[in-house]
Amino acid sequence: MHVPDGFIGAPVSVAAGVVAAGAVAVSLRGARRELDERTAPLAGLVAAFIFAVQMLNFPVAAGTSGHLLGGALAAILVGPYTGVLCISVVLLMQGILFADGGLTALGVNITVMGVVTVVVAYALFRGLTGILPRTRRSATAAAFVAALVSVPAAACAFTLIYWIGGTTDIPIGNVLTAMVGVHVLIGVGEAVITALTVGAVIAVRPDLVHAARGLAAPLKLRVDGELIDAPVASGSSAAPAPAATRSTRGIRAAGLITALLLAGFVSYYASASPDGLEKVAADKGIDKKAEEHAAADSPLADYGVRNVTDARISGGLAGVIGVSATIVVGTGVFRVVRRRRADRNTGPADDSAHRAGGNV
Repeated sequence: MHVPDGFIGAPVSVAAGVVAAGAVAVSLRGARRELDERTAPLAGLVAAFIFAVQMLNFPVAAGTSGHLLGGALAAILVGPYTGVLCISVVLLMQGILFADGGLTALGVNITVMGVVTVVVAYALFRGLTGILPRTRRSATAAAFVAALVSVPAAACAFTLIYWIGGTTDIPIGNVLTAMVGVHVLIGVGEAVITALTVGAVIAVRPDLVHAARGLAAPLKLRVDGELIDAPVASGSSAAPAPAATRSTRGIRAAGLITALLLAGFVSYYASASPDGLEKVAADKGIDKKAEEHAAADSPLADYGVRNVTDARISGGLAGVIGVSATIVVGTGVFRVVRRRRADRNTGPADDSAHRAGGNV
C-alpha cells in the first residue's frame, strides 16, 4: 500500500506530513517508556524483519498480490509508540534507497501504514486480551484479529485521504469498495504472518512481547477444594532467571538470520503481481497523474542492484542491503531514544549528588 508521488495533491500531502511528523514526535517521547537496554536492539530487529517480510508479496486474487504492512506486528512486539517508529524507519529506507513509496507521499504512508495500523491493532489486541483467557493461544488469536482488522482500516484511511486530496476525480464509493475488498483479503495474510510470529515469540520469550507482558496466569494449586497461587521457590537453583536479566542474544541472532534469509533468498519467489493499491489504482484510474519517483535512479531502485544482471543475485543483494541498513538505522534511533530516557532518569540524581558533594 505504498502511495507513490502524484496520487495526493500537495496541500493534503503537506497536511499528512504534519500529522505524521507529530505522530513521530509523540512516539519518540512515548518510546522512552517502552524501550530499555534489552528492547532497544530488538526494536531495530523488528523494523528489519518487517522490511524483509514486506518484500514477500503473496497472491490474494487473480492478478493481485499483497504484503505485510507490519503495524500490528510492531505494536504487539515492541509497543505502540515504538511500533510507529519502526514502520517510519522502514518506510524511510524504502523510499530513499529503493524508490518504493513517494517521497512527497511519505507523510501519507506513515499516517496510513504506520499510525492507523498501529493504533487500531494495539487497541484491538489489548481489548481482546482483556476479556479472553490469559493464555498464549488467546494472545495469538488476538494478534490474528488485530492484524486482520488493521489492514482494511488502513485502506479506509487512504480512501479518506484520497477523497479529500486525490488528484483525479472519480467516484469515491467505487474506490472505497475496491480498496476495502482487496485489503480484507490481504489482511488475512497479514493476520497469519502476525499471529505466527507473535505466537512463536511468546512460546520462547513471552517477556519480550510488549503487549502480552503479564498475560500468563500464575500457576494454581488446589488446596482443600480452593485454588491458590502456587508458591515461587525463589531460592531454588532451578528457578528461572528474572526476565530483566535474561539475554536476548539468541533471539536476536535467530531473528536477524530469518530476516536475511527472507529478504536475500525467499523474496525471489514473491508474487510479481501488483499489490492491492496498485491494482485498484490501475482499475479505477487513480494513477493517471502518478509521478516518477525522485529516487528512481537509485542504484537499488525496484529492489535490485544496478549492473547485476542475474535477477536472483540482484534481488537477494538488495534485500540483504535493505535489512542491514534498516537494522543499523533503526537500532541507532532506538538506542538514542533509550539513552535519552536514561539521561533523563539519572540526571536529577546526579545533579543532587554533585551539589551534595560540593557542599561537604
